[in-house]
Amino acid sequence: MPIGQLAHVLRDIVTTDTRVLVGPETFDDAGIVALAGVGDLPGDSRTCLVQTVDYFPPVVDDPYWYGAIAAANSLSDVYALGGRPFTALNIAGIPKDFDPEWTREIFRGGFETVAKSGAIVVGGHTVQSAEAHFGFAVTGIVSKGRIAANSGAKHGDALYLTKPLGMGTMTTAAKKRRIGWRELEPAARQMAKLNDLAAEAMNLAGAHACTDITGFGLAGHGRNIAKASGVTLRIESALLPLFPGVLELAREGFCSGGSGRSQSALAEVVGLAEGLDSALVSLVFDAETSGGLLIAVPAERAAILERELAARGEPVRRVGEVVASTGRFVEFS
Repeated sequence: MPIGQLAHVLRDIVTTDTRVLVGPETFDDAGIVALAGVGDLPGDSRTCLVQTVDYFPPVVDDPYWYGAIAAANSLSDVYALGGRPFTALNIAGIPKDFDPEWTREIFRGGFETVAKSGAIVVGGHTVQSAEAHFGFAVTGIVSKGRIAANSGAKHGDALYLTKPLGMGTMTTAAKKRRIGWRELEPAARQMAKLNDLAAEAMNLAGAHACTDITGFGLAGHGRNIAKASGVTLRIESALLPLFPGVLELAREGFCSGGSGRSQSALAEVVGLAEGLDSALVSLVFDAETSGGLLIAVPAERAAILERELAARGEPVRRVGEVVASTGRFVEFS
């Protein structure tokens, strides 16, 4: 659902509760609830519960990789808040006449990816559906002092992005038979890659805010951080990591339909410098699947983040900074 439409739907529904530390009003990737005083937990416990759910139809034709990508995408929301996954409930819709072996491979890809995260699949719910859908409801744990919510970004923070952009364009090009599996497989592997190591580095560096880049695209998720924090994200377009070959595909018009809708919805709050490549503009608005983390870290701790990312074999890509509000939420220079 487009971000503006979702905000309109939720405007009179969201309720407040003092136990909720991160709720839907800031469009964070997951909800966080304090556990202090719950059951036998002490009243000063800093342990918090992270909860999220995500599922979607196939983004690639290979059933194993579809399941793996759906799982990584669901788990990513916990990592984006600074937490670690603990348990997962599977959600699946399988067509009546679907090949049983394909169904098995979807589940295998998803369950193996959850296992890689250290979380445990404890159940789920499966229904028959007209189209395949697959994903997980994930519960995680986070210490109160490590929550990296959308609302935490501060003027002067440095911005880092941990995966290249372009997954919406790659999957769209594959659906339209512009590219084959040989070209798409590296993108599938990127989408199935967990954000666990990047989250570890972020936590050690003391990040102020974080989001994973998924359905709202870089511009949309950046907007969520900026709006919740009362700041502007200034992103240098030339520094953005792009998946190999994706810019050429974007120039051929293979961005997903969400790119144009997002650009229209965010036109008044996202600034674009004159002369930017229109294909690159399409990419920053395009939906991503299981994208990287956009991390806002204090400038004086940026070197720590870079060191910890590099130590884990994660790319180090500084893409911009957080500045005082300019009247727009995101500015691409």
